Amino acid sequence: MAGPHLQQPSFLLATLKADCVNKPFAQRCHDLETVIEEFPAKELHSIFPWLVESIFGSLDGIIVGWNLRCLQGRTNPTEYSVALDFLDPSGPMMKLVYKLQAEEYRYDFPVSYLPGPVKASIQEQVLPECSLYHNKVQFPSSGGLGLNLALNPFEYYMFYFAISLITQKNLPIAHHISPSNSAYFILVDTYLKCFLPTEGSVLPPPSSNPGGAIPSPTPRSPAVPFTSYGMHHTSLLKRHIAHQPSVNADPASQEIWRSETLLQIFVEMWLHHYSLEMYQKMQSPHVKLEVLHYRLSISSKHHGSPAQSSYQALHAYQESFKPTEEHVLVVRLLVKHLHAFSNSLKPEPLSPSAHSHTASPLEEFKRVVIPRFVQQKLYIFLQHCFGHWPLDASFRAVLEMWLSYLQPWRYAPEKPPQTAELLPRSVSEKWAAFIQENLLMYTKLFVGFLNRALRTDLVSPKNALMVFRVAKVFAQPNLAEMILKGEQLFLEPELVMPHRQHRLFMTPTLSGSFFSSWPPTITDASFKVKSHVYSLEGQDFQYKQMFGTEVRNLVLKLAQLICQAQQTAKSISDHSAETSASHSFFSWFKFTPSEMNGSYTGNDLDEIGQDSIKKTDEYLEKALEYLCQIFKLNEAQLTQMMMKCGTAQDENGKKQLPDCIESEDGLILTPLGRYQMINGLRRFEVQYQGDTELQPIRSYENATLVRLLFRLSSALNERFADQMDVLCSREDFVGRFCRYHLTNPHIIQKIRYSPVLKDRTNQNWGPRISLRFLASYRTLISLLMLYFIASWFYIGPVGCTFIILLGYFLYAVIMTFFYEGWKPHEH
Repeated sequence: MAGPHLQQPSFLLATLKADCVNKPFAQRCHDLETVIEEFPAKELHSIFPWLVESIFGSLDGIIVGWNLRCLQGRTNPTEYSVALDFLDPSGPMMKLVYKLQAEEYRYDFPVSYLPGPVKASIQEQVLPECSLYHNKVQFPSSGGLGLNLALNPFEYYMFYFAISLITQKNLPIAHHISPSNSAYFILVDTYLKCFLPTEGSVLPPPSSNPGGAIPSPTPRSPAVPFTSYGMHHTSLLKRHIAHQPSVNADPASQEIWRSETLLQIFVEMWLHHYSLEMYQKMQSPHVKLEVLHYRLSISSKHHGSPAQSSYQALHAYQESFKPTEEHVLVVRLLVKHLHAFSNSLKPEPLSPSAHSHTASPLEEFKRVVIPRFVQQKLYIFLQHCFGHWPLDASFRAVLEMWLSYLQPWRYAPEKPPQTAELLPRSVSEKWAAFIQENLLMYTKLFVGFLNRALRTDLVSPKNALMVFRVAKVFAQPNLAEMILKGEQLFLEPELVMPHRQHRLFMTPTLSGSFFSSWPPTITDASFKVKSHVYSLEGQDFQYKQMFGTEVRNLVLKLAQLICQAQQTAKSISDHSAETSASHSFFSWFKFTPSEMNGSYTGNDLDEIGQDSIKKTDEYLEKALEYLCQIFKLNEAQLTQMMMKCGTAQDENGKKQLPDCIESEDGLILTPLGRYQMINGLRRFEVQYQGDTELQPIRSYENATLVRLLFRLSSALNERFADQMDVLCSREDFVGRFCRYHLTNPHIIQKIRYSPVLKDRTNQNWGPRISLRFLASYRTLISLLMLYFIASWFYIGPVGCTFIILLGYFLYAVIMTFFYEGWKPHEH
């Protein structure tokens, strides 16, 4: 049947388009519901593509549609509830889908908007392995360049719904909007619960036909010969109805068709994005050979266009894919629901023959849903995120998605006993098979996380929390032992049994049983683990043991980094406490030397507060404890490491400088010093070290006064330089009083903590007068307040000035007595 874009626009379509401009959202949805109920499928057929695009937006992202990803009940309660009711599985939109499905209409979906690897393979006339694309690719009748997928209404609707998460990237999403509360997120959860139910069966679609069921898609012959990647991956629906006379005969076929189609679309749209190298690695050797032979024999006979060049194909495969945090949250929702869906499988009967005759298609689907449909592509997706995600706190979303997949027991129907709530829940032996069949998810991605953690600033509470979360999950009782058992099974020597190796390493063909179970022996368990690893990474993969020496050394490095981060957080906490305690009433009226030289001695944690520093220390301490449990680390070695980190403080109890070597030109950073600076373990104080009188004018200073006072100070210093030198060289009280006011000894101390040239310390910082503090707005306001308060007591400006000078003189005399004790050593 011709695509809908070839038909003339109907009066109904024109009316609905006009209503989009003139009527409010709730009224439009009500009118659409009335149209869907009253109009026949022939009229609705012409408006369906426009309606889907107006809801989910255009594939090129220009038309936003209903903007479901930003629609929230808290901000737009009316539109939120109306949209959810309209798009509900039992709502008007799905009724329209089923109404058109009964008439077997087809709608064109452009191949150019599919994920990169799929698009490139179809353009090379090679079908991907997923059965979702089989018998659907259509060439344009005019011989153009565009390829289309001929989809039934349910597929067309779900394609648009799923891909809108990827295509609508430039939406103006505000910071206060939570993706997990959006209408889109709620709809994903609703569709998963409806079509992949954990209890009962999938609700039958509503139908106006007396017969009942809506037909599932019938097989269609392809318009052009294709080489298929997927002949060894058989659709559950096709096997189930292969020998049935009518697709309407068995309602179970409807149930499994919608469930499988929904899952395949979600996985293909959200997880099928990776490079050509990864895509080829996922194909089996015999498929690669088949594709190679086909490409060698292909010619330009199809529509007069030459075959795509290798360079163009490579460019088409290697798309730039950057998943967003919202994308990852939706995938995590899918993972959590699939675990619950798979765990709702009824216990197997004792007799395998009884199982083959009594299990429904939905129960069989539950058994294979994760390993057959999700595992491989989720592993590639996680690897991409681990390798390309920025080293910041936003990685938490990826981390939690990964941890959700690693813990299917969290979504099992059974509940832990009430007495064991306070104790860590032990991982049951029943999950050993899942862990072994997902070994790389645990081991290789754990190593990937270690490499990320070693490059992050663990003083940050958010980064410390991520390390704590991973360590806590892997420290669950019995989990590390089962992972180690899986590694031992993989490393078992392979027995020479060709017939068994063929049966296990090759995927079942069309005639084979998709659900054939292997005998539960140790040898078969070993082959299962090997099959899992080689199917994901290839036959030449060099496995790195999680409990081997190399990874253990990485864990020790992380433990050392944790100790150093704890010391850094403690030093920052102590410094913040000292700074707050040293503030006095007089410091508000007096400009301190650190403010005058423009130094910045703060840290990112200064803005977070003491509570977050305390949380950082708690997270790191527990993470270190969990790592010791997982890898059986030596306590003596850890104690020595912590003592070494604890002694890395100078005589004042502050953090040392980054590791440096002293040369003729000053301090030079070593590789260790660079590592310490990159990870925020140590740092130099960033300060202005030139002449304090010549530093740029600050925002809190009056520019005119700064320039006038500088000229006055320079004139006084030039006129009385010799006299000030004589006064400051005296050893009596007068000399100490002059040195307190005319010299700045803090500069010499701070230069020692900076990798600048040594000759900078030899510059002439002799006694001199500095009046720049009088140009500060704070000083001026303080003086005005004092004069204003004095006026209440009938004290005039002259008397007030005398009292201020007298008070400061007494303060200066007291400070002079303690000055020599505070003065830093300059030798």
